[in-house]
Amino acid sequence: MNVSDAIRLKRAVRKFQDKPLPDDVVHAILNAGRRSQSSKNTQTWQFIAMRDKSILKELSTCGEWAGHLAGAALGVAILTPDPADKFQIMFDAGQAAAFMQLAAWELGIGSVPASIYEPEKARAILGFPAEWHLRIALSFGYPLEEEKLSAPPKKGGRVAFEDVVHWDKW
Repeated sequence: MNVSDAIRLKRAVRKFQDKPLPDDVVHAILNAGRRSQSSKNTQTWQFIAMRDKSILKELSTCGEWAGHLAGAALGVAILTPDPADKFQIMFDAGQAAAFMQLAAWELGIGSVPASIYEPEKARAILGFPAEWHLRIALSFGYPLEEEKLSAPPKKGGRVAFEDVVHWDKW
């Protein structure tokens, strides 16, 4: 699958098969995040890769819409320095998330991000140091509805190009 197809076809997958991901697939997903670009090549992120179902279930309670983490084969917490210090920090974390999700999609793995609204509760669950912050985690797994991987783009699902792009000035 080429990048353009992955971007066009990628869907949010929130329901997963109860099937583990092979180690090489997990490494490919994590490596895509590690290889993503960052402001001034600072690479200001750390990842906690979670496969333990009890940890994923606990972390799923840290965000109002994070319940999908409980059913994931793999969860990835994207840790950053304090996001209040520089706006680029969350932009870079978002790029790492996007790279991981696109790499997963190419491998037939679905994913979706979860906002972590209770970061201190997440810290207690995952045990990361005080200088790191968690605002986003990703769920990965084989889609429960396998047809999501090959479904055509939804008509009317995206804002029209002409309504989003402004040339030279607003």
